[in-house]
Amino acid sequence: MNLDSVRKIADAVLYEGYILYPYRASAQKNRSRWQFGVVMAPGYAAADPSETSFTRAECVLEHCGQPEVRILLRFLQVQRRTGDGDSWDEAVEREVEVAADAAALFGDGVAREFTVEGGEDREEDMVRRREPLAGVVTVRAAEVPGPWRALTLQVRVENRTDLGSVPQRREDALPTALVAAHTIITVDGGKFLSMTDPPEWARPAVAECRNEGGWPVLADPDDRVMLSSPIILYDYPELAEQSPGELYDGTEIDEILTLRTLALSDDEKAEARATDPRAAALLDRVESMDPQVLARLHGTLRLPPGSPFPADEPPVLTEPGTVPVPWWDPEADASVSPDTDSVTIGGQPIARGSLVRLRLGSRRTDAQDMFLVGRIAEVQAVLHDVDDNPYLAVSLHGQPDEDLRIAHGRFLYFMPDEVEPYEAGDSP
Repeated sequence: MNLDSVRKIADAVLYEGYILYPYRASAQKNRSRWQFGVVMAPGYAAADPSETSFTRAECVLEHCGQPEVRILLRFLQVQRRTGDGDSWDEAVEREVEVAADAAALFGDGVAREFTVEGGEDREEDMVRRREPLAGVVTVRAAEVPGPWRALTLQVRVENRTDLGSVPQRREDALPTALVAAHTIITVDGGKFLSMTDPPEWARPAVAECRNEGGWPVLADPDDRVMLSSPIILYDYPELAEQSPGELYDGTEIDEILTLRTLALSDDEKAEARATDPRAAALLDRVESMDPQVLARLHGTLRLPPGSPFPADEPPVLTEPGTVPVPWWDPEADASVSPDTDSVTIGGQPIARGSLVRLRLGSRRTDAQDMFLVGRIAEVQAVLHDVDDNPYLAVSLHGQPDEDLRIAHGRFLYFMPDEVEPYEAGDSP
């Protein structure tokens, strides 16, 4: 089974928060790391009740009589780098594979113990040190009562690393933890059911599943792969095609993070490059982006089903020699003219340049709106919302700095029933 697309999603989980923005070892945010999927050694978990030494994933699968499952446990082993009086926690990817055939699933299950060697690498005046790890992956199954062929599958991952003495600080316990631990579970001779939207007959079995430290979601179109992640995902998660590379933030906003990274000073970039090889590669990729790649990060327009316009081809208003105008821009609709449109209020046409007195309707909930009651305002535009309801963009009349607000397009917005026409002889 080709797991390349699933691994891409899993890698985003694996390195979530690995280099916390802005990617420098001295940055305050980088001093508290490894937030998700940390499976501590049992000695430290016993001393700190906020930590755990195991994860458990449970899900339901249908089968044809002879199902086989494979579990790929993936995690990071912390590698502590020291030198020149500084330290930085790097990571080494680790994988443990476990298989359970039909005999094991219908029998006593499988328990696969594993170890990860420690070690030390020296490079001039720098030392990278890894602590040995030990654990076990247990796979069990129970038949779902009823006429259907279905199993409740349990995958339990335990950290069994012996600490000797228990560290006093969390950062000292991290080198003996399984970091960002998650599992990719595949099945032959069956298919998994959604944990969020199962068929009616499977709802009782799904409701009885207990998941701790992770949540399993369907990860391929054939429902033969489950990804149990410490970050809650939806079924069939995907990476945005516009994203050119990893920013080490699984809910990343590529454009903002990219622009902010480009705004780092030369000294900050130099420090980031020295922090970690992945940080250096990230900076190189960001600095080499061309305008076309940057433009793709600005986002994409996804229209609801039944929309008259294709989601990938939003209509634009174009003329030779002009810049295309998006369909949602008021300039794209010739029937709308904020500068000349008017709306009738109190029997009078109200348009740009009209003076109105502000009054507050029931929809106003901001306490500061009370200071606007009775104020005189000048209408700057008559606009329409997506339901074609008119509303007014106004500026306060006689305000000393209002010309600056108008120049920057900073207006107050009122519905027609929240204003009344102002006559020159009225008291302000």
